[in-house]
Amino acid sequence: MNLVLQGTGDCKARLERISALTASANLTWLGESAVRCEGIAFSPALRQTIEVAAQAAQLDATYSIGLHKMSDYKLVAMDMDSTLITIECIDEIADMQGLKKQVSEITEAAMRGELDFSESLKRRVALLEGLDASALERVYEERLQLSPGAEVMLKAVQAAGLKTLLVSGGFTFFTERLKTRLGLDYTHANQLEIVDGKLTGKVVGGIVDAEEKKRTVESVCAELNIDPSQAIVMGDGANDLKMMGISGMSVAFRAKPVVREQANVALNFVGLDGILPLLT
Repeated sequence: MNLVLQGTGDCKARLERISALTASANLTWLGESAVRCEGIAFSPALRQTIEVAAQAAQLDATYSIGLHKMSDYKLVAMDMDSTLITIECIDEIADMQGLKKQVSEITEAAMRGELDFSESLKRRVALLEGLDASALERVYEERLQLSPGAEVMLKAVQAAGLKTLLVSGGFTFFTERLKTRLGLDYTHANQLEIVDGKLTGKVVGGIVDAEEKKRTVESVCAELNIDPSQAIVMGDGANDLKMMGISGMSVAFRAKPVVREQANVALNFVGLDGILPLLT
């Protein structure tokens, strides 16, 4: 069994301290902020000890059997809100209506898996009725930021020839701009209905829920003539679990507990580029 430990900032001393707990005779340093402990004698007790210690040291710990290479994968599929970007776009749009608290509470419950996503989205979008569509541009220009490590990760996977998919329960207004900005290959999201320059409080067409996200990943894989096991899928909320579940590597990024528990990889401290040390 192998274990990759990684952190941010000046973390070498912390990495050395936690890696020593594994009693690994073969440590491979992956730069200054990540180390792979190879051939560790895995046990549930040791795993718990390391995970508690790593959490306290603000390090991410990822276990794997054998080594994974970038060439094992052909597609990276990402959720948008709170994964590729730091915000929930609908919450920030709602802020323009003075309704951020009300909408964000529904968003949080949906991401924890406590509410049906489709119904929660309809409820939230309905609250935006009458808002000037220019609010979308304000959110994009003033509030939308890429998550840490996003550009580094994307440049690395694109340079290696992997295709990229942004599949979101958010909105096409944002996914299409990010597609152009980041050179993404595919995007799929919900379309807000706009009439006479104002939001109607409705979504055009079907809603991109958990099942639709899974279907989208499967469809893109079929188009690329690859198996879903050759996809890396990243998400943070309960509506990402179905598409993560069919992937070869599922990555929970700053995710809700229900997502962290089911993912192959949980990145709680490092950026999205934290997948790169796992693929060397």
